[in-house]
Amino acid sequence: MRYDVLVVGAGPAGLSAAIRLKTSSQAAGKDISVCVIEKGAEVGSHILSGNVLETKALDELIPEWKDDPDCPIKVKVTSDSFRVLASPTWSLPLPTPPTMHNKGKNYVVSLSEVTRWLAKRAEALGVEIYSGFAGKNLLYNWDGVVEGVATNDFGIAKSGHHKSNFAPGVDLRARVTLLAEGCRGSLSEEVISRFGLRQAAGAQHQTYALGIKEVWQVPEAQHKPGTVVHTVGYPASHGTYGGGFIYHMADQRVALGYVIGLDYDNPLINTFQEFQRWKQHPVVRKHIEGGTCLQYGARTLNEGGLQSIPKLSFPGGALVGCSAGFLNVPKIKGTHTAMMSGLAAGEAAFRQLTSDKAPAKGPVDMSTYEEALKRSWVWEELTAVRNIRPGFRAGLIPGLLHAAVDAYILRGKEPWTLRHGRPDHEHLKPLSAAPAPPAYPKPDGVVSFDLNTSLYRSGTNHDHDQPSHLKIKDGGAFERSNLPHYGGPETRYCPAGVYEYRPDQHGRQKLHVNAQNCLHCKACDIKDPGRNIKWTVPEGGQGPSYTAM
Repeated sequence: MRYDVLVVGAGPAGLSAAIRLKTSSQAAGKDISVCVIEKGAEVGSHILSGNVLETKALDELIPEWKDDPDCPIKVKVTSDSFRVLASPTWSLPLPTPPTMHNKGKNYVVSLSEVTRWLAKRAEALGVEIYSGFAGKNLLYNWDGVVEGVATNDFGIAKSGHHKSNFAPGVDLRARVTLLAEGCRGSLSEEVISRFGLRQAAGAQHQTYALGIKEVWQVPEAQHKPGTVVHTVGYPASHGTYGGGFIYHMADQRVALGYVIGLDYDNPLINTFQEFQRWKQHPVVRKHIEGGTCLQYGARTLNEGGLQSIPKLSFPGGALVGCSAGFLNVPKIKGTHTAMMSGLAAGEAAFRQLTSDKAPAKGPVDMSTYEEALKRSWVWEELTAVRNIRPGFRAGLIPGLLHAAVDAYILRGKEPWTLRHGRPDHEHLKPLSAAPAPPAYPKPDGVVSFDLNTSLYRSGTNHDHDQPSHLKIKDGGAFERSNLPHYGGPETRYCPAGVYEYRPDQHGRQKLHVNAQNCLHCKACDIKDPGRNIKWTVPEGGQGPSYTAM
């Protein structure tokens, strides 16, 4: 199947690119075919974000969005607060940083719902969207230029044999391939490596955090639509970057989540349990106690900022959204920048495909996309905050002081740019140098829960009889290195219980991979100290089933 433009990933960036392509081509009287593939069973089912939406890019993409009765962007922020959780029971209010001012201008949303709405807008313009189709491999032409994507086969047994429902994947070829897979996308990582995109841009390695989130239904008397609360401190140690968010959505729902930087050094930290501890703090608990937890999920996010953005175009296509990494960490926002990157990529693709100088067939040059984005407010915004996240390498208090100086005095105009430390997978201390393990209380079943209960709420599901999408490069490395040196950190950084050690017939501990539990967060691909785990796509349509995240 051939298209002019193929977009991999139906998130805000990919759908923004598709919509801009179609509106531009229709305004010019041109016919440009656009296809979007999405690995989730439906658009939005793999979308997770603690989201207070800034509509700057949306205003440009769909100026009349407020007039659409189906648009789910309704709840404007009514209050902002920022607290340091100084102990398990005590907190200190601080002035809300300028970058986190949302009241009266931004909206509390479910990004799952927003992407489903964007998909309907795109389809109304003639965009073809195929959910349940995972991009497995990139297709290259004879001279190494990307010319599309091959989707995953269906119906392959764990043994490698074809099952009765076997159906081969489809080759989707395009003149422009836009990779909008989100953070740590497998195809995006392939092109970044194959074409040396970080080296070409002089960029540093990417840094990451893991966000764990729930959505609750709370009593009407407890619900305050538009309330926004951010926290730092407990349960994170002084040297661990982390914080929480509490957002009151529409329909008596509250979204809350805990984010931990994956550059933490204690191998005994359990990310799921840290989230449970955070919810027990009185500042958090009062927002959800008496309510019902509806959904649970987790996802990694890019935190490298300007320093880590690779070259955005490659032969035959471009990286958009979190595939490249446009998150504004101090704002705790990336949807507006992701959408703007998609908008810019869509506009660049349209101009290249319809240019008098464009080849009659075959791939076109997308380098003008990066040039346009560097002239936009996205680059200006990320440049202004580039030093805030690296400033937390010294710890919470020095990081907060540095962030205050940067935000109120320097305002991003300092002539220096701080560098990131070592890659996240190099930060873990060996057990011999690690602090004492945190004390994790048993779940109370009221605001804190066991892992199996939480996984059930994610709706995640994978066919047991298929090859594991979590590829282990060296099968014995975990028992030789991870377990004795670090205590098996993969059993703790994964928020889905995918990795566990079980005794074999000789009583020796062996790693067992429960791939069916996977939430597609990608933490294992990032944090494993031996870089021994590679996340790839499973059969299309499998994984979590988010509806309100």
